[in-house]
Amino acid sequence: MRTVKVAATQMSCSGNIEENISKADALVRQAAAEGAQIILLQELFETPYFCQKEKADYYVYATEMEHNKAVNHFKAVAKELKVVLPISFYEKKNYARYNSLAVIDADGEILGKYRKSHIPDGPGYEEKFYFNPGDTGFKVWKTRYAKIGVGVCWDQWYPEAARCMALMGAELLFYPTAIGSEPQDGSIDSKDHWQMCMLGHAAQNLMPVIASNRIGEEGDDDSTINFYGSSFIAGPQGNKIKEAGRSEETVLVAEFDLDQLETQRIEWGIFRDRRPDLYKIIATYDGETLQ
Repeated sequence: MRTVKVAATQMSCSGNIEENISKADALVRQAAAEGAQIILLQELFETPYFCQKEKADYYVYATEMEHNKAVNHFKAVAKELKVVLPISFYEKKNYARYNSLAVIDADGEILGKYRKSHIPDGPGYEEKFYFNPGDTGFKVWKTRYAKIGVGVCWDQWYPEAARCMALMGAELLFYPTAIGSEPQDGSIDSKDHWQMCMLGHAAQNLMPVIASNRIGEEGDDDSTINFYGSSFIAGPQGNKIKEAGRSEETVLVAEFDLDQLETQRIEWGIFRDRRPDLYKIIATYDGETLQ
């Protein structure tokens, strides 16, 4: 029996990078004290969600991975607490900019990085102004405690991403997120839809899903987003095991038996009965395969 404890966290963010890192540090330590071995922090937690408006001034937030304050801080924390930490950060690489994530193993070493594949563009979420499309492809890492796949925010709306990570051997899926209200229409509340998409990934792949979202109101000029939290941990049937509210800073912890989950995936036959020879249409934009 291989068991693992995972944690999802959520917090508000200010314009003070050191303050945000300190707050995230406290949540990681709380989760570790509750036995969590793989702990998820939300998307771009070092800063406010700067993508509400297209402003070149915000490009200065980007850093090379080796110089990023959060990554370097949590390398030491991971080693101290013997925990695995996927850390979201704004990456600078020469003249490119990415919404990236560094996976830090329990010895404090970086196993690799993932660059967000799907980049949204809409009112309040103007990410194409700040980020190149990720070029790493989907990634799975063998950490000390489990094989994990990680998508970033908008990636979570795509079942193809979750299935690819599952096919690559992931045992758990993690999604750091920044999502809330729609500045152009306050009547829209995507919280249930947002959760349902990821619950579908859990159910379709018989695989736990862990999602961390930010909380609080953030504004920029005439745009305001109320981030709705609601971070959660889902079980392999798409069942919510733990769920946070919309406004509290908190930690969620759950335990899974990875051997039991693997046996369950095999018994259900969903991977055995796949027909990849029939799925070529998925690799097209217009629904027609080229001859």
